[in-house]
Amino acid sequence: MTVLSEHFLNMEKWGDFPESSLEEINNAAKLIDENPDVSKLFSKLVKKYMSAHPRHLGSIYLPQLKAVEKSTGLHEYTVNFLYIMACSEILHERYKEKGIDEEIFRGIAKDFRCKLIECIECERVTGTFVADWNDGFFSMNRFPLGRFQFEYSDFDRNYITEGGIKIKRGQKCLNMHIPSLGTSITDDIRLDSYKRAYDFFPGVRMKNGLLPVQCSSWLLFPAHRQMLPETSNIIKFMNDFEIYESKTRDNFNDDWRIWGHYSDLPLEERPADTSLRKGYKDWMMAGNKTGYGRGILFFDGEKIVK
Repeated sequence: MTVLSEHFLNMEKWGDFPESSLEEINNAAKLIDENPDVSKLFSKLVKKYMSAHPRHLGSIYLPQLKAVEKSTGLHEYTVNFLYIMACSEILHERYKEKGIDEEIFRGIAKDFRCKLIECIECERVTGTFVADWNDGFFSMNRFPLGRFQFEYSDFDRNYITEGGIKIKRGQKCLNMHIPSLGTSITDDIRLDSYKRAYDFFPGVRMKNGLLPVQCSSWLLFPAHRQMLPETSNIIKFMNDFEIYESKTRDNFNDDWRIWGHYSDLPLEERPADTSLRKGYKDWMMAGNKTGYGRGILFFDGEKIVK
């Protein structure tokens, strides 16, 4: 059995994790390795989860790691982070068996890094507070392709775009996610990601050759056009989609994505040091609600088709 600290050393080269967290994660891995009973349980849960079609990470497997936390004194988020890294070594082998480009696997490691940084920023803990998110990666349903991540999905309604493109309920499509990589979603970067998805998912294309991509996100909230300048990359991202549904919410549950740990502060004390932070702070201070949008785009391999 490969010890956990070796799992970590293998993944670290992929994820480019922050230097400030490396020693803490290594020490946590050693704590598990040095306790035979804990190490055995940890390894058993890794193998059991990855033995078939991995799913139910949050409802079945993560709760069983409580015994590891209790025995080692490690934080839940730290144990969960080590767990997904141990699982990822098996995933890496499956990628190689299927001949999937290692650059795509590197994208998963980058996502681990994003979640690690988010956890440190928001919770002041080295680990991840959204470990169950990784079901999509481990089941090989979600793939990072360039700046965005794409997963298999079905469209949930019959819809005709303003340009006359028809899509039916149950049509195979891609669902898109935007990880917090810290790189701007410029025109070139977005187009590159769409092209990668078009090539990677030929079976999802419609009979007319178009690749349907749907997205549900706070980034598609239509009021951004009132909050942000037209030159904003968020506005340009929104322009890629036809937004077919949007709603406001009483609580802005995505505020941590904008302010990190500052989201714990009263609104008036939160920084407004970026156009996004300023736009949201001004909007919310004026008593306006936040929300989200759902949209769809169609890509023909070279360009978005309206």
